[in-house]
Amino acid sequence: MKKAKILVTRAVFPEVIARLEQYFEVEHNQADEAWSKQQLADKLRDKVGAFTTGGERIDAEVLAAASQLKICANMAVGYNNFDVPAMTARKVLGTNTPDVLTETTADFGFALLMATARRVTESEHYLRDGKWDRWSYDMFSGSDVHGSTLGILGMGRIGQGIARRGAHGFGMNVVYHNRSRLSPELEAECKARYVAKDELLKTADHLVLVLPYSAQSHHTIGAPELALMKPTANLVNIARGGIVDDAALAAALREKRIAAAGLDVFEGEPKVHPDLLTVPNVVLTPHIASATVPTRKAMANLAADNLIGFLVQGKALNPLNPEALA
Repeated sequence: MKKAKILVTRAVFPEVIARLEQYFEVEHNQADEAWSKQQLADKLRDKVGAFTTGGERIDAEVLAAASQLKICANMAVGYNNFDVPAMTARKVLGTNTPDVLTETTADFGFALLMATARRVTESEHYLRDGKWDRWSYDMFSGSDVHGSTLGILGMGRIGQGIARRGAHGFGMNVVYHNRSRLSPELEAECKARYVAKDELLKTADHLVLVLPYSAQSHHTIGAPELALMKPTANLVNIARGGIVDDAALAAALREKRIAAAGLDVFEGEPKVHPDLLTVPNVVLTPHIASATVPTRKAMANLAADNLIGFLVQGKALNPLNPEALA
């Protein structure tokens, strides 16, 4: 029996490719070439499935060329690279990889919070540049994490993981805002208190963003929101680029209207707003919050599971738009 054709759009673990080849005729991109939108569309013309990694935009234009496509499996929990309404209209299922990266991403969120609060990047550059010739009492004085107020905007699985780390590990006072309030049991587990968004912004010593990106969450943190924050506050974004107005944030950092920021995601990434590269009080990392070998392997295998589950066994594990199958 002839195998169905699928496309793997970026380089992934070789063992995942080998696993997919047991079930499909696989066209892969282990050379990790940067394909144009037209190249992606051309490669999808005869494919029934695609393994994507979050950077490949699947929209109406690409879908128009991919008449046989039935599923796009993202190796990511986020899926703002998918035009979900367009996919649903064309009866193309989208899937993602939730749960397997929760704890690792929460770990990194806390690492970024710590590095931001304690000015790790600034001080390392200072040392590497040969500027450290003596100690001084206020050299790179940052802000305390223990006993401070941790604010979390977006309280899904990762937000809850960060709350637990802050409350149980560092004795932090945890406040959060979310579209819907957690159950009393979950609030107790996280030692977290629900507050209005403005109160969150005004009271947080460390504000961590963990909300999904959508048209509605675009620039959730802009100049008006930054103006509500304490001048001693730190902002950490491990959610998605576009949730923060990067230009407004760079201005607030330069003018010391907030103390510092830690960013793992950016508007228009992999490009970074040039103003962010010129301010010293920001820690910048290239979208690596889930980047441990075990977690990335789990993500890749779950994306493969979604392709195999749907195309071979008739049921995907993590459907984003099940109405596409109606």
